[in-house]
Amino acid sequence: MAEEKKRVLITGGAGFLGSHLCDRFLAEGYHVIAMDNLVTGNLANIEHLFKRADFEFHHHDVSKFVFVPGKLDYILHFASPASPIDYLKIPIQTLKVGSLGTHNLLGLARVKGARMLIASTSEVYGDPEVHPQVEEYWGNVNPVEITIKEFGEEIARLTGVEFKPSYHPLPENDPQKRRPD
Repeated sequence: MAEEKKRVLITGGAGFLGSHLCDRFLAEGYHVIAMDNLVTGNLANIEHLFKRADFEFHHHDVSKFVFVPGKLDYILHFASPASPIDYLKIPIQTLKVGSLGTHNLLGLARVKGARMLIASTSEVYGDPEVHPQVEEYWGNVNPVEITIKEFGEEIARLTGVEFKPSYHPLPENDPQKRRPD
């Protein structure tokens, strides 16, 4: 009997990073469930995957209740507008994805017993004074305001989900450095 494939939910699956993660996890033999509300994501990034039996697409906003049938081994939370221009154009949606979306996905991870990775941008630490930020840059954080990172950590704590922040430099196969196929 064949071993059952591991299942991974990738939120923001039609975005730049999420779509490359879909490709990578499928190549590694996973069953991939991509979820995206398509506010900034683009179906053209994943349409080549639609005929695959080991790929599903759910058009859904993670700031609303999230349900995925069946088991889930991993959740990769990459849903969020990823540009300061988008933050200014759709600030409420950005906050909802970072707060309610994180809360909903932490709850799903808890129910499914799934491991979860939450991705974000350097802007969660404040408004950087230098671009791009080098690894040694400590940020420009306002001590009297809460960042979305701290807000997400508090949601995790209150939800009862074990939260271990960690930093890992991007590997050599960084999707931002990937050349077009």
